[in-house]
Amino acid sequence: MPKVTQIAQDLQAVFERDPAATSRLEVFLTYSGFHALLAYRISHWLLKRHIPFFPRLISQLARWLTGVEIHPGATIGAGFFIDHGMGVVIGETAEIGNDVTLFQGVTLGGTGKERGKRHPTLGSHVVVGAGAKVLGGIRIGDNVKVGANAVVLRSVPANSTVVGNPGRIVKYDGERLPEATMDHTNIPDPIAERFEAMEQELIALRKKVEQGEQ
Repeated sequence: MPKVTQIAQDLQAVFERDPAATSRLEVFLTYSGFHALLAYRISHWLLKRHIPFFPRLISQLARWLTGVEIHPGATIGAGFFIDHGMGVVIGETAEIGNDVTLFQGVTLGGTGKERGKRHPTLGSHVVVGAGAKVLGGIRIGDNVKVGANAVVLRSVPANSTVVGNPGRIVKYDGERLPEATMDHTNIPDPIAERFEAMEQELIALRKKVEQGEQ
């Protein structure tokens, strides 16, 4: 069966990233994201032992009960957290590192009927905001934030932020962001920043024109 230590890390991740979590019993009984992940751990364990039918049956039952669809063939690291969970889809060849957070409505999917590695690979300490779509056999580096409703179709380097449709990359300098910033609201807006820069340039030009007329 799945390793107890891995399940314990998944449980601890809930308390680290969800301030509403008050007790282990509450999480075990009421958190659909944790239920879906537990069902995945079991179905993945069975799949690795070449047991037919039952892995997919378990994943489909979990989908029906939780609204979260995780293919048994996906690879998911420790400390994985699905916040709320409804509408999350994780494809067969998706690979997810450690301490990753997905919000509701996230899709880690393919782009067509291609075979082989057709779903994304996420590094460790990645946060994917609500409604975001990460599609194709691309790689999302460590410590990346994907903004809500972003559509990511190309690989993203580590320590970056992606926003918009199609996804635009805003590089972060420095080391890994602290766990306290693992949300999908503290996202820079490169378009707004550019407009602000243009406004400042216009103000500077207006001052030069006014000084030249005097």
